[in-house]
Amino acid sequence: MALDFVEETLVDDYIQVSDEQAIAAARDLASKEGIFAGFSSGANAAAALQLLKGRERGSRILITINDSGLKYLSTDLYASDL
Repeated sequence: MALDFVEETLVDDYIQVSDEQAIAAARDLASKEGIFAGFSSGANAAAALQLLKGRERGSRILITINDSGLKYLSTDLYASDL
């Protein structure tokens, strides 16, 4: 994956998650932790969880929640039944 604004020599590795995983993680953050976040924060959480179940098992991972879910209320990220 190439990102024009990323200096690739500084990146050791990256992980990808699906849209479904990002949405599920964002919804879990809201319903289980009270953290109202958006898609990218859900993707960060999903990637961290994936790492913790695999090669980073037993480690600690810090993620940032960079956006609120407010602007996503009109999308399918937050269903009306939450």
